[in-house]
Amino acid sequence: MSWHTCDLMKAREEFILDWKRGGLPFAGLCRRHGISRKTGYKWLGRHAAEGLAGLADHSRKPRSSPARASAELEARVIAIRGEYPCWGGRKIRQVILREGGVGGIIPASSTVTNILRRHGLLGPGMRGGAKPFIRFRRAEPNDLWQMDFKGHFAMAGGRRCHPLTVLDDHSRYNLVLQACGAERDEEVRRHLVAAFQRFGLPRQLLCDHGSPWGTGLRADGGIYGRTALSYWLMRLGVEMIHGRPRHPQTQGKEERFHRTLDMEVIARTQLWRDLEHCQQAFERFTRSYNEVRGHEELEMATPGECYRPSAREYPGRLPEVEGYYLEGDVLRQVRSKGEITFGNRTYAIGSALAGQMVALRGGAAGTWDVYYCWKKLGVIHPAEATKEKGSQNRLLED
Repeated sequence: MSWHTCDLMKAREEFILDWKRGGLPFAGLCRRHGISRKTGYKWLGRHAAEGLAGLADHSRKPRSSPARASAELEARVIAIRGEYPCWGGRKIRQVILREGGVGGIIPASSTVTNILRRHGLLGPGMRGGAKPFIRFRRAEPNDLWQMDFKGHFAMAGGRRCHPLTVLDDHSRYNLVLQACGAERDEEVRRHLVAAFQRFGLPRQLLCDHGSPWGTGLRADGGIYGRTALSYWLMRLGVEMIHGRPRHPQTQGKEERFHRTLDMEVIARTQLWRDLEHCQQAFERFTRSYNEVRGHEELEMATPGECYRPSAREYPGRLPEVEGYYLEGDVLRQVRSKGEITFGNRTYAIGSALAGQMVALRGGAAGTWDVYYCWKKLGVIHPAEATKEKGSQNRLLED
């Protein structure tokens, strides 16, 4: 007799009754009822524990589902997402990890992503698990800082905010996020001095070719796009370097930071009242970005956990230019139009150096190397230069 051709409960009850009556070996009893010995033992065990009620089918739903988070965990994930509406599973999971878990549970990133998906909190462009992408980074903090202005945006009264941003390349630590009223040299210097006083000096600063750190196609006569700002940094022992023209990926960390700033701060406010209003929001964002927000490229550590200040202290006053020059150097002061004279010839050095002292150091084959502070600017060839009145001989690139 098969249990597939009669009422299951009745068949199981008859099996128990036949077993109680005895007379057949257990294996023979199971064959008579068309079941395996394993199934027979199961029903005997259920009957012994629960009586006839134990013979009914039990729900196949598991008593607990590891993939289904507790209500408390879901509430915490949703709360963190509400505070940081652009964060995905890995960043939210890192916050929960630092808090010691929820009820002792530290979820997997995929679990957090599933919670976000169930509650409709993943945008259409978010896949809940981006493919890792390897990027270059400097070996130590303060080897390189990246600096740029993010695109300006409107405030009340027709005014504009120009966010100045500086990141440490190694740790992605946000060193400067300042709401500026314009993109001017003096304002950049003021905020850089504050950063140097707090964090020390970097070895290099990476910028694009825009104003005020570059001059593009020598618009002000500056040699190779150098400006007064870059020469000021030279006196501090900081080298300004530039990315390739039309290659914003050279400053990829700054570009990515700007997108995050736009999504998490700028785009979330309908009306910015003034620069102070912007700065208050920027400072809140900087704290969470540096100390709370785990970063995939840092193996989910925060930038604050990876950054340390520079051992090179800001000197407080600019070192004298002449202190960089060597005995035997020929010194020349740059005229107001950016020129120097040497050997009865005139050479264009760059108007950004007007009033500054440069050094000429003997080179190979009758050439002279031109230095400002510690930096070699280029080479002049007196033998090939013209003496014609009013003519200018240009410095050759280093």
